[in-house]
Amino acid sequence: MNVLVTGGAGYIGSHVAWALAQAGHKPVVLDSLVTGHRWAAVKSGPFVEGDMGDVACVRALCEAYRPEAIMHFAAFIEVAESVAKPEKYKINNYEKARRLFETAVSCGVRQIVFSSTAAVYGAPQSEEPLSEVHPLAPINPYGAAKLLTEDFLRSLKAQGVRSTILRYFNAAGAGPSESGLGEAHAPETHLIPNVLLAGLGLKDKLSIFGTDYPTRDGTAVRDYVHVMDLAEAHLAALVRMKADGGSEVFNLGTGSGSTILEVLQAARRALGHDVPHTFGPRRAGDPPVLVADATRAKQILKWEPQRTLDDIVTSALAWHQTPRYRETVEAAAAKV
Repeated sequence: MNVLVTGGAGYIGSHVAWALAQAGHKPVVLDSLVTGHRWAAVKSGPFVEGDMGDVACVRALCEAYRPEAIMHFAAFIEVAESVAKPEKYKINNYEKARRLFETAVSCGVRQIVFSSTAAVYGAPQSEEPLSEVHPLAPINPYGAAKLLTEDFLRSLKAQGVRSTILRYFNAAGAGPSESGLGEAHAPETHLIPNVLLAGLGLKDKLSIFGTDYPTRDGTAVRDYVHVMDLAEAHLAALVRMKADGGSEVFNLGTGSGSTILEVLQAARRALGHDVPHTFGPRRAGDPPVLVADATRAKQILKWEPQRTLDDIVTSALAWHQTPRYRETVEAAAAKV
């Protein structure tokens, strides 16, 4: 199957494109390279540098490659920035995405997999794992834009478009060494890379916010899922859409979660030494527990995460020690 992968030069999109190619599909990457990396974009197949909101570009790409499906990852992802610049997120993450889908559907595409987020749920109403029926009440423009896009995709069902909405919790880890892929954000805001960078001496001590949460060790619990497990869920979504139409939503997570101190312990096992860290007060708006109920994905997509927290940390550590990672972050720093 020819699959258009928007945002395929980014973290999750590049891993999914690589997995598609390994499974015998032909991924075609479209990325503006505003935040993505050219070296990641060209790993798995043809690459077109362009904006997903450019109708002429998308139409030409569809005519050239005739994709049967779209996997859409192109989005800005920083929650704090979305609060400071809400219009930027609405335009890019919703309005351009809508234009992309309208153009692709007019060219005959009838299958779409959408990279969504647990942020559409907003503040959890309990500390139990969140299922897909949890109320949708995003508390920041990033989550709000994702929810608008979800709603638009559902509206396309009337035109015979099948869509699968995948709500990630905390993507982490890196692809196998032969993929040459991993997480390379600048600045980095995700916990596991920051833990490892502190452990490698590449950044200051890790700051841990909150030690008095009602959890097993007082630190916040989050659901970390390996990026290659996420990639496999996308492949399962393609199989599902081909067999059964409709618009479906699935959470992607492990269903268990790890505390921040448990992540530090995993990093210590991988590094062979402690990670320097400090403790501070809770941050406003951080829930004690945010964990996925991924039962629907297990039952319907036949998908279940296979990799542990140690697998996540070990793969990420190997990636952060590669010359490619160092070159990428050094180049990003030089632009600032």
